[in-house]
Order: sequence, then structure tokens, then C-alpha cells
Amino acid sequence: MKATAKAHTNIALIKYWGKRNESIILPTNNSLSLTLDGFYTTTTVAFDDSLSEDRFKLDNQLIAGDQYNRVTAFLELIRKMAGKHIYADVESVNDVPTAAGFASSASGFAALAAAGTKAIGLNLTNQELSQLTRQGSGSACRSIYGGFAEWEMGTKEDGSDSYAVPIAPADHWDIRVAAVVLSSTKKKVSSRTGMKRTVETSPFFQGWIDSIPNDLTQIKHGIQDRDFQKVGEIAEANCLKMHATTLGANPPFTYWHDTTLAVMQTIQEMRAQGIPAYFTIDAGPNVKVLYLPEHEKNVEQTLINLPGVSDIRLSKPGQGVTYL
Repeated sequence: MKATAKAHTNIALIKYWGKRNESIILPTNNSLSLTLDGFYTTTTVAFDDSLSEDRFKLDNQLIAGDQYNRVTAFLELIRKMAGKHIYADVESVNDVPTAAGFASSASGFAALAAAGTKAIGLNLTNQELSQLTRQGSGSACRSIYGGFAEWEMGTKEDGSDSYAVPIAPADHWDIRVAAVVLSSTKKKVSSRTGMKRTVETSPFFQGWIDSIPNDLTQIKHGIQDRDFQKVGEIAEANCLKMHATTLGANPPFTYWHDTTLAVMQTIQEMRAQGIPAYFTIDAGPNVKVLYLPEHEKNVEQTLINLPGVSDIRLSKPGQGVTYL
């Protein structure tokens, strides 16, 4: 009873920011993402009758505490679905800078869901897998699919209509993403804490929610038409609106560093010089830059020379979850 799966992380172009149900992770809005080939997690799950508890190794380190608890709680969902009470050995290898604005939880839980369900003998559709994955990490439900995917928030209280759907495959459009790494340190306010605080206290939150449907409609047209300017402008504006909600929270907070702002300003200056590039930022200091292949060298060289930039990771659209 053993299986291995590989899942890639994704970058949200229309952000997921806010939950209407914390326990089973139901969002307050639809979101849309691009799966990235450059960042992934490979996970092996082996169910074993001789084990008296779950074991979890990440990058060859035995894990305890909160991370372990999230994994065992998720394995419990899989056991319940399968009607089997058997513990598992889980080994994950991450190729994602963890906890600094890169969604390692997205690739991590997508790979865990795929390997875990296969190892225990479940044969789920992608929709079922996405729905299950959501309960481990919201953004992870989008990583089941390659290319562009939309997480439909759903309306049902049990979450049965909240899962991701594919919008366009990885080979639809050769759009590129440069992940600008500013800091590998852990952020002071976790995504979960920040999201909850914003929903409960920010007066800007409702404006954010009200703006999402139009952003989604427009960006989907842009993706189908391969309209880079349209997609870039909407993604950048959506990102700024999301981060504005954090400044209105009580107490207020931001995920940005001074270098984050410097990168944002540099991207705007590049556009003024005729190089089409747009930024988006998740709940962390690192910036992701959208660009087209013909501008790769220019984008990379401009950004790597900025003070405070430690690394740049280039990525193309990635595939959905695969079994190894």
C-alpha cells in the first residue's frame, strides 16, 4: 500500500484571501492560478499495519508539531474516506522555498492527497481529489490541474461544490514567471492568521470581495485570447487590492519588505521603457513577475542586480499532479 506523487505549486493571479468556513476551508471568493513547473513537492505515502502512529519526514527530517498535526489530520480524512484504520509513513521532498511567500503547502498537500488516496486504494476523479485537497490547504486544490485553474468557492455548507476546475492547459500559452526571492526567513504573520484578521477587522475587505467577479471574468477572457497586457494588468491590480486589505486590518500588518517595494517600482519602470512585465505577490515578501519569453534575459538581469534580491527562479506553466 504505497504510492508516490508529484505536484507543482501555483501562483494566484486572482487571489484567495478570506475564509467563510475555517474548519473545512471554504473561501469567501473564487480564485484563479497558474501552476508552475519550477516549484514542486514529491511525496511517497506507505500505509503499514505495523505502525502505531503516522510518521512524516520532510526533506529527510522527521517532523513534529504543527506541520505533523496538519499532515496526520489530512491522513485521517483519507482513512475515513477509505474506511481503513491504518497508519502511514510519509516522505516528502520540497523544491519550494518554504514559508516565505511561496506556497509550499499547495504542492505539499496536492502531492499528499494524490499519493495518499492512491496508496490506500481510492480511485478519485480530479474533481474529488481537488475537493479533498482543499481541506488540507485551500490553494492546494488548484495544484491538481496544470496550466490555469479556477477554485470555485461554492455555496454549500458541506463544501461539496468547492473545488478547482481547469481553465486552460499548460501548453495553451507560453507565459513565464520569475520568482524574485528576497528573504527565506519565516514571515511574522502567517497566511492563516493574516487572512482571519483581515476578514474580521478590515473595513476594506468587502470592497475586495465585491471586485472579484469582474476581475475573474476579464482575466479569463485575457487568458483565452492570450492577451498579456490584459492578464498582467488585472493580476497586478488584484494583488494590490488584496494587500490593501491588510493595511486596514486591526492591528494593521503588511507582508512587504523595502525590497518588495523596490522590485514593484522597478517593474513599473521597465513597463515605462517598453518592456511588458507585471508583478504579483502572495502572503509574503517575495515578488513573482509575469513576462513573455522574449524578455526573459532583460527581466532577469534587471532584477538580479537590485540590492536585497538573493535569487531569481524562472518558471514556465507546469503540469497537474502526476504519479511516479
